[in-house]
Amino acid sequence: MPPSAIAQYILLPPGGVSPGDGQPATLQIDLFLRSLENARTARSQIRSLSTAKIRTKMRVVDSIQENGAKLVEISPDLVTDLQAEQPGLRIIPVVYYHPAKARRPSIAVALKPSAAKVSVKIDLTIVSQADGSPIPRARVLAFTDFASGTGIEALTNSKGVVGLSLGSATKKVERLYVYSEHSFWSILTKDITLKAGMTLQMSPIDYSHGDGLRHFYGNAPDDAGAGVTVGVIDTGVGPHDDLVVEGGENTVTGEAASDFGDNGEGHGTHVAGIIAAKGKLPMGVRGLAPGVKLRSYRVFGTNSEDATNFALTKAIERAVADGCDLINMSLGGGPKDEAVHSAIADARGKGSLIIVASGNDGRKPVSFPAADSLAIAVSALGREGTFPNGTAETAEIVPPSGRDAKNFIAEFSNVGPEIDLTAPGVGIISTFPGNHYAVMSGTSMACPAVTGAAARLLAATPDILGAARKQERSDAIAQLVLAAARTLGFPGTLEGQGLIKV
Repeated sequence: MPPSAIAQYILLPPGGVSPGDGQPATLQIDLFLRSLENARTARSQIRSLSTAKIRTKMRVVDSIQENGAKLVEISPDLVTDLQAEQPGLRIIPVVYYHPAKARRPSIAVALKPSAAKVSVKIDLTIVSQADGSPIPRARVLAFTDFASGTGIEALTNSKGVVGLSLGSATKKVERLYVYSEHSFWSILTKDITLKAGMTLQMSPIDYSHGDGLRHFYGNAPDDAGAGVTVGVIDTGVGPHDDLVVEGGENTVTGEAASDFGDNGEGHGTHVAGIIAAKGKLPMGVRGLAPGVKLRSYRVFGTNSEDATNFALTKAIERAVADGCDLINMSLGGGPKDEAVHSAIADARGKGSLIIVASGNDGRKPVSFPAADSLAIAVSALGREGTFPNGTAETAEIVPPSGRDAKNFIAEFSNVGPEIDLTAPGVGIISTFPGNHYAVMSGTSMACPAVTGAAARLLAATPDILGAARKQERSDAIAQLVLAAARTLGFPGTLEGQGLIKV
């Protein structure tokens, strides 16, 4: 059978990710899953199926437990045969999730000047406002028609210079964006005439700047969150001097389990810093709960923004097994996925609370898994004055405002009746790999703000923290967190119960 005809599926017991988590598996399914595990460890194809068409057509790629969930490769047209042989088995297609950071504008239609003008470029120089030093690898996007996405983009060279082929030595553009990977605020300028030789200045991050996170929560004491274990399921965490990672696991199939550091994207390190960074001004930043025990579960492959539902399912299972009280998932996907739902249900049944970003699709419905009724879904709050004028963050200010006219729910934030809480997620300063700091926006940033605040509440409530790890415990944590929220005056579909007060 040609490789193109093979697809990946997740095989699950009837009720949960592993036997005992939900509805008990029949002896037949239990033995079947164990036979798959034996075949996997022996690195052979499956020969235990009675149906002749599929007895040698399935390969086990990964496993969570001996008689638990399996990732397999099989031809889609043979799935019905497998279901007929094992009617209690759940067979779930592999789907993908992505980090829930706010999407930056992108060029949809590349500008194509006429051949006679294509050689004419406008050279711009991007420098630091502080000392005039050049900023290499800054991404510059010039939109001649923002509504249609028409324009051009390029990276600055080692001297901070970028050449834009706009067809003339001067050109009026509707919007000009400039982003640096770390250390600087972005630039957003509207209706600007670009001229060859222009220099644009980027504002360096001021660690003492009162961004949205610090405006609402200040700087936490060193022991905030002590005694609570938090798992971050993301692109990996660190290394960074402001972060102490107690352990974790890489659940990406084919990668080393011990490689749970950052995958090259920086997202998970930024998320973790919002929760648990231990830095101090003026040389660093700190999270809401620097006293927690922080664990990293990497579900995104190296330099990848795709994570499978199997990797997520495995990561949740591992985080619960490692004693994580709170699990942060700053990621999202599409429709409900039964595999991840089962993992969330199992986690709740074992006393852990899952906190998830609502997604960044521009006020569209809450994405899954935030939309899962057993997860805590978080929207992104912004506040005018917590980011400099002339930055991309200013584009996120949209009505309605809250009781305080400076507060707003970000334009990018997904919203709906599933929203439980809101938290700062616009222009947030946090840790970035290589001992850098970066500004990011998204429900990805709001989610760990809730997780950090929840850790502080849980640490101060020892009777819940020390309770038996079962459903009643996770329900009590959820009630504790939701009861601590206060409305900011937005509709419930935008803020849920509001902003946690700690």
